[in-house]
Amino acid sequence: MVRSSRSAANPGLWRREKGTVVRRAAAMPARAQDAFVITAGLHVPAVPTEWAPHSHVLHELVWVRGGTLTSRVADRVFTVCEGHGLWLPAGVVHAGRATAGARFHDAFFAPDRTPFASEEPRAIAMTPLLEALLTHLSRTDLDTAARARAESVVFDVLRPSQHQFALQLPGDPRIDTIAESLLDDPADGRSLEDWAACLGLSDRTVTRAFRRATGLSFAQWRQVLRVHRALTLLSEGFDVTTVSETLGYAQPSTFIAAFRRVMGTTGAFFDSADPMDPTDPADPTGLTGAGESAEDRTDAA
Repeated sequence: MVRSSRSAANPGLWRREKGTVVRRAAAMPARAQDAFVITAGLHVPAVPTEWAPHSHVLHELVWVRGGTLTSRVADRVFTVCEGHGLWLPAGVVHAGRATAGARFHDAFFAPDRTPFASEEPRAIAMTPLLEALLTHLSRTDLDTAARARAESVVFDVLRPSQHQFALQLPGDPRIDTIAESLLDDPADGRSLEDWAACLGLSDRTVTRAFRRATGLSFAQWRQVLRVHRALTLLSEGFDVTTVSETLGYAQPSTFIAAFRRVMGTTGAFFDSADPMDPTDPADPTGLTGAGESAEDRTDAA
């Protein structure tokens, strides 16, 4: 039996899991108001937790262990999984949702003393060294000199991830219904033609609207959306077969090929080697599209 994450809908994020607690942003840590440049902390929500839209006067870096964090920033949805963090510049309004039991870390940075320059949300490579340094800075017994040394090294190793994994929402009233419906149910298998007929639009209008708004064809966009959702399901312990069924794939091999195409690898996301690995020896990245539907292979012009 596949567990359902469906309850009340929340536009722009996945449907809320049953038992989700909705919170306002926590008060800024007291230490973040003093002379510290970086203030780090850790939270472990016992139940699925959602934070209402909010912003901070400080830059924020969030990352997770043993789960995922989904964040909505304007017209983009970011999924934060292990090995990556999300940089949120001061003043940027964002909402978030963490899976139950995820070790949710955050660090706040004083804007006027932070040399790392990014005015946009960015995925950050959470290397073991960076995590260790930020964990060290969460201590309350560091003297000023020790803290300054650690903070300087943080800025030496803080780097954007090579993979900026964000789902661009259309923001086009003609096709927003499609986006919200697929966020609500990623397994929805209606084709571009089905959606066009449902909305009273031409196939070409829907195709052009997706390309203009997201830079992707409808099939590509849906594939990226499903991989976003897959990251959360995999982090919750679901096996590959269950995840592929939940997301509407006919075969696990189809899902594996799609996942590799979007992420570039299955890497540590799957617990074990893929028993039905569709990678073509001549195409080690899996980009040939083995196991895909005809629509997923066709990039409509």
